[in-house]
Amino acid sequence: MKLLLIIIIMQQFLSASIDALTLNEAIQILQTKNLEIKAASLDVAIAKQDEESVSGASWGKLDFVEDVARSNDAGNVFGFKLTSREATFGDFGLSEFSTTNPNILNVQPNDLNYPDDRNFFQSKLRYEVPLFTGFALSSYSGIMHSMTQIQLLNKQELINTKVYELRKSYYNMALLKSSIANLSTILQNIEKLEETTQSMIDVGYAKKVDLLEVSAKGGNVKRLLVQMNSNKTLLYHYISFLLNQKITQITTPNSEIEMPNLSDENILSSNLDIKKAATGLEIRKNMLFAKEASYYPTVGAFGEVATADNSFLGDAVKHQAYTVGARLTWNIFSGGRDSAKIQKSKLELLKMQSQMSLAKNGIKLKIAKIRTEIASADEEIKSLTKELELADAIYDNYEGRYREKLTSMNDVIIKQSQQIQKILQLQIAKNKRNEKIFALEKLANTKGL
Repeated sequence: MKLLLIIIIMQQFLSASIDALTLNEAIQILQTKNLEIKAASLDVAIAKQDEESVSGASWGKLDFVEDVARSNDAGNVFGFKLTSREATFGDFGLSEFSTTNPNILNVQPNDLNYPDDRNFFQSKLRYEVPLFTGFALSSYSGIMHSMTQIQLLNKQELINTKVYELRKSYYNMALLKSSIANLSTILQNIEKLEETTQSMIDVGYAKKVDLLEVSAKGGNVKRLLVQMNSNKTLLYHYISFLLNQKITQITTPNSEIEMPNLSDENILSSNLDIKKAATGLEIRKNMLFAKEASYYPTVGAFGEVATADNSFLGDAVKHQAYTVGARLTWNIFSGGRDSAKIQKSKLELLKMQSQMSLAKNGIKLKIAKIRTEIASADEEIKSLTKELELADAIYDNYEGRYREKLTSMNDVIIKQSQQIQKILQLQIAKNKRNEKIFALEKLANTKGL
């Protein structure tokens, strides 16, 4: 029977270990399952399609055009025949001319003015390509490439934010479990103290009010434990939301995090906000180049092959024709509008350069602030750890003195309250330190793994 019980316990332990999700595993799931990250990936794909559509303009376009018509309009019918290479002298009305008629020039050729209805089918393949656009196309292509890069940076920033939230949840869970363990130990001590007090009441060495004080303190600790367990449940719900799947068990990391070895230069060189500002600066430069393209001529070329007949593709080879050509367009005067647009782009470029410097200075300020807060949290944790050790020792001392009737139960309860207060203060300080370290790693575009 004992063997069977041991096997069942081992199976439960193994299943719990398998189901428990480590932080590294959770981050991998986050990057593939999180709905916001999926939406950001779609934004990147959309930006890439926009980039390809602009780049494709440099290759020109090839169109197939099919015209179908029927008309008895004299100009149309004559044009149809001429286009399909089927015009004859009879189409000019020569059959009505008479060399003996002295008024020959006054004769209206009926065949030319009142032709029969005619069908017209023309198939045309036309290719147009820009040869020179004053660098406008290359500038717009550069702009769209930078827009794609911004979407990639936005996606990475979102991933960093979600990883930051996930890591914070994991470490909050670790601190919660540590606090719950400490409070559970205190509750066990209270329960032992309650038994001791009851024994002392039975022999007349303690009063009933002492037992009530101990019970009340035990109820207070149980209430704190209920609150912490509720916070655990909420954390599991939030982790499940981030990973887009139900999570019921995780492997918590060590609640203490080492200070990352990150220099200010490393953070500035990898910071996403600065990278986005630099990409925005490239966009402004390309926009200036695009505006300056109005000072240059544009040159384009085209070529087409066509065939026409009164039926679809009738005698296509015999009736085929081609046309090739080029066009140069150069705006000489526009009332100063082009110059004004260029000056505006230059001012916007100067503004973006200022924003780039502002972004760097802002990140430097954030780094200094976070480092100061981490150093402050380190000192606070050291102090609270020593204070908790002292509170534990004082409580043990007062509990022993109470057993010897050297102090009151009220004094013991006060020392225990101070002990609980230090545990909670230490948890808050460690949480604050962890969050600041995560924030520093987020600025450095690193997950701290």
